[in-house]
Amino acid sequence: MRVKIKAICIAVVVASGGVFTPQVFAKSTVTVYAAASMTDVINQLTQDYQQNNNVKIKNSYAGSSTLAKQIEAGAPADIFISADQEWMNYLKNKKWVKIQDRVNLLENRLVVIRPKNQSLTLKMEKNFDPTLNHKGRWCTGNTQSVPVGRYAKQALTSLSWWNKVEPHMVETEDVRAALNFVARGECRAGIVYATDAAISRNVEVAGVFPKNSHTPIIYPIGLLKNNPEAVKFYQFLRSDRAALVFRKYGFSVLVP
Repeated sequence: MRVKIKAICIAVVVASGGVFTPQVFAKSTVTVYAAASMTDVINQLTQDYQQNNNVKIKNSYAGSSTLAKQIEAGAPADIFISADQEWMNYLKNKKWVKIQDRVNLLENRLVVIRPKNQSLTLKMEKNFDPTLNHKGRWCTGNTQSVPVGRYAKQALTSLSWWNKVEPHMVETEDVRAALNFVARGECRAGIVYATDAAISRNVEVAGVFPKNSHTPIIYPIGLLKNNPEAVKFYQFLRSDRAALVFRKYGFSVLVP
C-alpha cells in the first residue's frame, strides 16, 4: 500500500511540473558588513527586523579597512557600514558603491578609557603629558588603516601628545580588540569610540577628546547590491525606528 501511495504522489508532482526542494521554502539572505564598533547595535536591529520579515540577515564585523578589502576581493556583501568616510570612498572609487546609494548615517565621539580598577588622570588639553603618572601601554586601532586608529593619531597629534604616547602604543586590528585589551588590564589606557566604552562594564572613560582635535567620526552606509531584500533592510537602517535604537547605543543619528 505504501508503494502505491508513493507512486501516486510522484505522479501528481510530475503532472503538475513541480519539484519538491528545500530551496522553495528558503529565506532570502541579506549580508551586512559593518565596522566592529557597530556589533551590538546591528545585532539588536537585526533581531528586531527578522521578527517581522521573512529574511535572514547575516552580519560580518571587523575593522572597516579589512571589510573594504574583502568586498573589493569579491566578498558577498549587500550592505557596508564604515566607521569613516575614507573606506566608503575607497569602494566608491572602485565602483563597488554608487554615490546615490551611500548616506552619512551616524556620528560618534573619541574617548580615552582605562581599566575600571585602575586610576588615570588626564587633562584633555595641549602639552599635557599623558604619560606623566604612568608608563603603561596604550591601545587603539592600527593608526595607518583602522578608522579609530587614524582618529586617535589625529587627536594625539592635535594635543601634542603623539610623540609621548607613540612609544607605548599597541595597535590592533579593530576597535573592539583595543577595548578588550583595556578591559583585561593588558593596556593601561585605550582610545576607542564612546559607544564602545559604554558597552563594557570593565572600563571607564578617563577623557573625551575635543571634537576639533580630529576629523568628524562619520559612519556612512552603502548599498552594494540592488536586490529587493537588501534595499528594504538598507531603508530600515535609515528609518526613525532604527534611529531610536542607534541613539540607545549612544550614536548620534545624522539622517531620519
